[in-house]
Amino acid sequence: MTIKTILVDDEKLAIQGLQIRLEKFEDIEIIDTCSNGREAIRKIKTLKPDLVFLDIQMPGFDGFSVVQGIMEIEPPLFIFVTAFADHAVRAFEAEAVDYLVKPVEPDRLADALERVRNRLTEKRGAEEIEKLKNVLSEVAPAAMADLENAEEPAAASRYEKLINVKDRGQIFRVDVDTIERIDAAGDYMCIYTADNSLILRETMKDLEKRLDPRNFQRVHRSTIVNLGQVREVKPHTNGECFLILGSGAQVKVSRSYRDVVARFVH
Repeated sequence: MTIKTILVDDEKLAIQGLQIRLEKFEDIEIIDTCSNGREAIRKIKTLKPDLVFLDIQMPGFDGFSVVQGIMEIEPPLFIFVTAFADHAVRAFEAEAVDYLVKPVEPDRLADALERVRNRLTEKRGAEEIEKLKNVLSEVAPAAMADLENAEEPAAASRYEKLINVKDRGQIFRVDVDTIERIDAAGDYMCIYTADNSLILRETMKDLEKRLDPRNFQRVHRSTIVNLGQVREVKPHTNGECFLILGSGAQVKVSRSYRDVVARFVH
């Protein structure tokens, strides 16, 4: 899979530096570069790239204006690149894949590109499924109607509504909707609800399989959060964030999981 990429930055040296860093990634094809926002909007609409590295602070049209300027077409994926770390929340609101601070660190760049690959794979897979559904609607509309009616209950039934937790000699039946967050400590999970905390002997990996990913997402190597409990997002240093939950608890979103925030911050 080749990822067609445009670089946008008003600093020529910044573009050259990013080009050099991207040379090691064989699947990245730089199809053009732009030095200002107006040029970027025109070329994105014409060339239809998969990915755009976009500087935020530029004369005239800044990076966020570029995103707004191409909303009438199917937008590419964006990675914001800036010398300032105080635009993180707005970057997530613009549904950026990632937010890189200059000078771009090689490891951070590699992590961001891996997220791009995952997003593109999901997107292309969804497009193929939609094409098959369209064909099925034309040749077998009755079968398609049955499929659509069955999809939602089947998806919901895969995940548990109640989790039994044996803690301090008692068995508690925990409604998953009441869970605020889950912290891992080795093979033990600490489950927090609004009025209780319980210890469950289970691995994070196994517990994740039991929870609906539409509602529960890992935001740190050792933390799962109920997205419905998130009340605020606060930027932190190095592009990290804190989630403020309904109880007032603060949970750090590590850089490796920052794309999770973009899924539910609008």
